[in-house]
Amino acid sequence: MLNRLKQLFSPKDISNHVLLNAYCTVGEVPKPAFPHVVNGRRDLSGKELAPHLNGMMHLLAEQGQGAMSRTRYHVIRHLQRTQHHISLAVDPDHMADFHAWAEAANALAFMADGSVRDPQGRVLLAITGDGDPKAVVPYPPQAWQRKARSEEQLAALKITVPTDLPPLVSESELRQRAPEDILRRMLALYVVAIRAESLNSKTPLTVAELQQSFPPAFAALTDAERDFLALEAPSEQEITKFLWRYEAILVLQWALGLQAELPFADAICDVSSISSTVIDRGTDGLRKQPVARSAPELLDALDLNYRQHWASRQAILKKTPAPANLNDGVLQERHHALNWLVRFEEREWDDVDTPT
Repeated sequence: MLNRLKQLFSPKDISNHVLLNAYCTVGEVPKPAFPHVVNGRRDLSGKELAPHLNGMMHLLAEQGQGAMSRTRYHVIRHLQRTQHHISLAVDPDHMADFHAWAEAANALAFMADGSVRDPQGRVLLAITGDGDPKAVVPYPPQAWQRKARSEEQLAALKITVPTDLPPLVSESELRQRAPEDILRRMLALYVVAIRAESLNSKTPLTVAELQQSFPPAFAALTDAERDFLALEAPSEQEITKFLWRYEAILVLQWALGLQAELPFADAICDVSSISSTVIDRGTDGLRKQPVARSAPELLDALDLNYRQHWASRQAILKKTPAPANLNDGVLQERHHALNWLVRFEEREWDDVDTPT
């Protein structure tokens, strides 16, 4: 890992400077207002950042020699959320200014000695030995505030979650899906869900019938959805999988303002309400301009669902009743849809992960 880091630094005569690589999660990085030399930078608009980040994550995992500590895990998660990588050299006299900038950029610093530092310069991961116990993986202030609000809501419902579950993506890091893309995804999900429902009721709708009723949906189908529709007799497991998509449709309708709220996740959704809403939009096609909910609303829903999903999964693992009658299937589908909406790990629908 040390050799890989050294390759990122400048060959210029900056022997008296501090060399480092900043990995920033915010969408817009503030301009450094201190003396520095930029050796290179890349962001999500280019093709170089993603493979570089993957390489760094693999290096960190290998450096742990199979032992995944909490700190190492969250450093890797930080890299997954990184939108800008900047390699720079900073005059030692201005490192305090760099630390302030790193906090505003929500950046981790990878140093030439192979260590990983938090925005204040404290060692999170060292090549040898332990890091500074006071070092913390950074999250924007809004993310911490949102986490606290979610925990307060859950405590009122007697749902217990660990305080060390991390914050999630925040406003300054969010790249929302376009409303038109959300609407197309909703229509595609409805096609596979209604096909699954019809198969389950033994009165199957044909793919031709569905295509005639919802032509825009077929342009937005994923590979997995096309494969499902191509099956004349899907397995019961496949039917069930796509039948659950009604829960994801509810989230997308809510994200578009087509549903007033996301009900508490202790019962399955009202399929008739969801279907009538889709049919209304499907009749109009994509002519009416959809409007997405605000970033704070979306992120509040994600944060709360994430912590509820942790609680429901723990109940399953421990074979105990779910707290507050949480429905894990509902939470899973909502988590999938919300993670897609916030571009979690830059994955598209078929590959969205829902870690807790």
